Amino acid sequence: MYYSIANNVMTGRTPSLICNATNLEMIDLSNNSLIGSLPWCLTNFSTVLSVLNLGMNHFEGTIPQTISLIHRLTTLDLSRNRFEGTLPRSLANCTNLEILDLSVNQMEDTFPTWLGKLPELKVLNLRSNNLKGPLNIPKGDLIFTELRILDLSNNNFCGPLPAHLIMNLEGMKNTEDGQYGASYMTRRYFSFGPSYENTVTVMMKGRETKLVKILTIFTTIDLSQNFFQGDIPEVFGHLCYLIGLNLSHNHLTSSIPLTLGNLTNLEWLDLSWNMLSERIPRALGDLTYLGYLNLSKNQLTGQIPQDRQLSTFLNDSFSGNPGLCGTPLSKACLGDAQPPSPSSSLTLDREGHESWFKQKVVWIGYASGIVIGISVAYIAIQTGWPKWLARGVRMLERSAVEWMEK
Repeated sequence: MYYSIANNVMTGRTPSLICNATNLEMIDLSNNSLIGSLPWCLTNFSTVLSVLNLGMNHFEGTIPQTISLIHRLTTLDLSRNRFEGTLPRSLANCTNLEILDLSVNQMEDTFPTWLGKLPELKVLNLRSNNLKGPLNIPKGDLIFTELRILDLSNNNFCGPLPAHLIMNLEGMKNTEDGQYGASYMTRRYFSFGPSYENTVTVMMKGRETKLVKILTIFTTIDLSQNFFQGDIPEVFGHLCYLIGLNLSHNHLTSSIPLTLGNLTNLEWLDLSWNMLSERIPRALGDLTYLGYLNLSKNQLTGQIPQDRQLSTFLNDSFSGNPGLCGTPLSKACLGDAQPPSPSSSLTLDREGHESWFKQKVVWIGYASGIVIGISVAYIAIQTGWPKWLARGVRMLERSAVEWMEK
């Protein structure tokens, strides 16, 4: 019923003998070096199989349409392989599917709006593929209502950010699971037997992080490294239970919406490498849980607000915005320069007066020495004094000049 050889150094193709185990409820072959295409007999387990994890291998080819025959499938993880082609439309028939992870493959398709009808889908991870096109979500369609994790990063999606999709994410607006304490997306097969822990890899606070357990209240949206353009929709501010938001490396313009200040559970926000302009809203300072903020490489202007949480971030959070000024940047804002204090003005005046007095004394010394020298030379020429006396007079002249300087 439960077969796992995960996290080993298994190589070669999947043996066909696995097809004889028709009562398997869970298959985990992840994190090995297995090759070839998906085993042809997967549909043999259609009545009982609920978890299929083939992630982190070297499987290739296309995902067969017959995968939809696995009616009880709740977790399908084919991430970090070499699958190509389009997403199988038949997945729309897997009505029990909760977690779909096809990240880091070579899939070529448009955004699978048709997956939005799956009533239990909580995790959709399609990052690092060759998906393209706009995210055209018709207004009024109730789709993806249970999503907790949406990762479409590192693809070729374009057009405006999907405001209608964001409006449908009811699972990020109110998490009823939190009312009874945190729980995990875990599947247990016997009362006291083994359990299967769902995992997913996400970008968290600027770092790729593998969650070895997925909290049901964990919510994040990652649309980074695409070609989205236009404004950031204000409807993001309705996702009050959102923990992480990454919209970096796109072509977003206009300003940062004030409604982001409503995301009181937000722990990281990355809007870097866009073309955002205008001022940083002070409302971001109200996000008391915000531990990571990256607004760098934009066109933001004005003074950086020092309200509450915003005052805790360092230079890296704001660098690359030529129009920004103020702490923690080294560039001061106009009007920030303080007038010199009375004590410092007095010190400067005293130093200037002393410098002027020293120069005057030196010039007096030089003038006196010149007068004495000319006089002595004239007398020596007229009287025919010997040379040794002239040398003595010159030494006396230099001594006089040094004394005058002192």
